[in-house]
Amino acid sequence: MRVLRRTLGALLALGAAPAMVTACAPAHGDDARPGDDPPAALAPFERLLPAPVSARAEGPGYSFGPGTVIRTGRPDEEVRRVGELLAEQLRGPSGLPLPVVDGAQGDGIRLRIDEGAQEVGDEGYRLESGPSGITLTARTPAGLFHGGQTLRQLVPATGPGTVPGGTVTDRPRFAYRGAMVDIARHFFSVEQVKRYVDQLAQYKVNTLHLHLTDDQGWRLAVDSWPRLAEYGGASEVGGGPGGHWTKDEYRELVAYAGQRYVDVVPEIDMPGHMNAALASYAELNCDGKAPERYTGTKVGFSSLCVAKERTYEFIDEVLGELAGLTPGRYLHIGGDEAHATPAADYAAFMDRAQAVVGRYGKTVVAWHQLATARPARGSVLQYWGHDKTPAADRAAVVAAAKAGHPLILSPADRLYLDMKYDAATKPGLAWAGYVPVQRAYSWNPGAYLAGVPESSVLGVEAPLWTENVATRAEWELMAFPRVMGLAELGWSPAAALDWASYGRRLAAQAPRLDAQGIGFFRAPDVPWP
Repeated sequence: MRVLRRTLGALLALGAAPAMVTACAPAHGDDARPGDDPPAALAPFERLLPAPVSARAEGPGYSFGPGTVIRTGRPDEEVRRVGELLAEQLRGPSGLPLPVVDGAQGDGIRLRIDEGAQEVGDEGYRLESGPSGITLTARTPAGLFHGGQTLRQLVPATGPGTVPGGTVTDRPRFAYRGAMVDIARHFFSVEQVKRYVDQLAQYKVNTLHLHLTDDQGWRLAVDSWPRLAEYGGASEVGGGPGGHWTKDEYRELVAYAGQRYVDVVPEIDMPGHMNAALASYAELNCDGKAPERYTGTKVGFSSLCVAKERTYEFIDEVLGELAGLTPGRYLHIGGDEAHATPAADYAAFMDRAQAVVGRYGKTVVAWHQLATARPARGSVLQYWGHDKTPAADRAAVVAAAKAGHPLILSPADRLYLDMKYDAATKPGLAWAGYVPVQRAYSWNPGAYLAGVPESSVLGVEAPLWTENVATRAEWELMAFPRVMGLAELGWSPAAALDWASYGRRLAAQAPRLDAQGIGFFRAPDVPWP
């Protein structure tokens, strides 16, 4: 999976006449041709990313300034937290005090829970802006949070000013909108991952998948097996010092993400990708001999000992501790590239591993190779194939989807953020081909796998593997702006997916990325300012 496998159409009018942008009417037509006049600047509602279900600019706007307050409506601790976080996010660029107060009466930014607002679903919202203030309405606090992220794109970038008048009504297309980061190949701190959570959440990504273990390192402390982190975590690709997170650090990250309505999905990859564990404990090896720690980038050579009962005690204790630390519904058990495990042994192992996950009240997520074994009832498969994936492998995934297993789509030649943009990209790999920004965006998850209806697609996820990504600068260069396309693919209606429109809206996000210190890739096919 990680190395080469051999085998909205006129501009919105912000004055008296209302204008509408909907998913059925992309804001702009064909790409400009050489010699054409430069396109007019986008109006505020046209710049929104991800594209909302609908946006109407109408009438005068709201004067955002020193007197603005955030009103949380009825006393509610969670809504209050949403308001406090929104105030913190808006204070940064504006420098305004933005106090948060209870009660719904008065001007300012009003947060309103309306459980009867069925049209926005569990994560959607309605944003209404006018002279008396801005009202965010949602059925849930998560919806209010997402509405607040849209508001962040509408407020003046550098301080007091006018938020345009109008209405946005919005809800997500897919329930699962994820990004994965591999901290096993190269170790990264909790603070860096928190930074990524903030970067993702502002574009309505709601899931963080953590690849915590692999051949090169074990990154989370486990009380019942302490050498996993102490010894197995003290290495990484290239021979660096590695590192690991304490359980308190992991809890801190989970809580931080949860406050931003991002669920954490932890992954312990098994039965392959296990050299760090095998090096830590000789008893996990069939011959009772621990291998050396591994700092290279090959895959498929390691395997837990399927025949040993001690192996299942190990996975029960590890997954039990992990389940206790993780409030979300999913545990990811990997299952990919188990080339050193015979097929029958693989199926038998995955039967027992899935049963362990179920005993701890969690839902299995595994890479799509689980489709070749016996996926447990309700288990979720994550597809990382690409245009050259063998037809038989695709057929197994399609059959699993037809049997009721939801799919997360992570096609390597579309959403793998460690794939190089082009031949000149310094970090990253290219075994799935180059993935320029337009290619990463220009596909339809609901119709990607022939024979799989959109109803079988739980969502999309963009993984970032780190064999060749060792620094924050490299991480952010590879993730941005492609992960923003992932956000739109997961959130926006299918009819809104239009490259010409998206490219202009993406370009309009450049000042935000610059202000946040994100060193993004300035793709030549995007009309950056």
